[in-house]
Amino acid sequence: MSNAVTPHVSSHVARTLENANPGESFFRKDAKDAKVVVRRFRRRARMAILEIGEIRGFKAASSVMRIIPFFAGFPAAPGAICPHLMKMTPILLGVLFAAAISASAQGVVAPGATLQKLAGDFKFTEGPTRDKNGNVFFVDQDNNRIMEWSADGKLSTFMQPSGYANGMCFDANGNLIACADEHNQLWSIAPDKTMTVLVTNYQGKYLNGPNDVWVAPNGAMFITDPFYKRTWWDHTTMALTNQEVFYLSPDRKNLVMVTDDLKQPNGITGTPDGKNLIVSDIRAGQTWRYDIQPDGSLSNKTFICALGSDGMTIDEEGNLYLCGRGVIVVDKAGKQIDHIDVPESWTANVCFSGKDRKTLFITASKSFYSIQLIYKGANPAK
Repeated sequence: MSNAVTPHVSSHVARTLENANPGESFFRKDAKDAKVVVRRFRRRARMAILEIGEIRGFKAASSVMRIIPFFAGFPAAPGAICPHLMKMTPILLGVLFAAAISASAQGVVAPGATLQKLAGDFKFTEGPTRDKNGNVFFVDQDNNRIMEWSADGKLSTFMQPSGYANGMCFDANGNLIACADEHNQLWSIAPDKTMTVLVTNYQGKYLNGPNDVWVAPNGAMFITDPFYKRTWWDHTTMALTNQEVFYLSPDRKNLVMVTDDLKQPNGITGTPDGKNLIVSDIRAGQTWRYDIQPDGSLSNKTFICALGSDGMTIDEEGNLYLCGRGVIVVDKAGKQIDHIDVPESWTANVCFSGKDRKTLFITASKSFYSIQLIYKGANPAK
């Protein structure tokens, strides 16, 4: 489920350390200066790190380099060097390196963690989001209801009917912001279940179908608006010419289209400092990062990866969790670092919750899952 260092890595380290300078033993018995020993070790260590970095494609150097200063800190006098160090063979050092690299390259799943099915028998699950108490809300969209998975692991129906809600995100005041798909609206649902319609149309035309929403730290909202025909609609065509991303101002008064070149935006999230927006153009098979300007407009569109995504979220390290065929995890540079396999035909969305916000909750087709990770979620509601 999680990437791990391949078995040949430790032996490769050993070979690299032994062969870095053919004809010269790694630790010469006649070395009279401990500094010479240290320099030899550091030189071969760096060579091993570079080669393994090329093999694995992971940034293992940071983990391994934490070990090297330990050796570099020995006193200059030969007699002061740990005698066990002088007896270490390249193979033992290889094991040491492999352990460090494994910690760096293990992906995002916690050691020993497995995917847990929490509930099933839904029609189609979507839109997970976390409230301030750690309860996770998600939709069973085709059954027109919003579900609640409590922090202590109990399932209940929060609201039915729910406007065929889709993507959701809690705001800082505890209101559940929901893409209400039945009438192409955006709702705010208070803790007492009082509902307020925030968006009904754009320039006099109904939206294509608000699909997912991210609430920025300042209360502004970014909404993806793709077009997917629904059986509960009384129309079959788009009223708008494009499928784009919208911005709703913090005062909830101004709705602005902030993209103009997407094919079919779907998943959306942002950084906890409110400076960047991340949008997946699922039809184009691309995910992009934007800078968010003070007025909500977007600039500096930057390519992340050639992957589309349904829902998405981000962790404290900036890793991005993309949904579709399971959950694909990419780092800030867009490089895949993990894949969480989910035994369903489609994985729709994800959010972080749990006591330490290191549990990933997954809505996938007819079921609801979780898995323990090593990183916390970046945003409090997602």
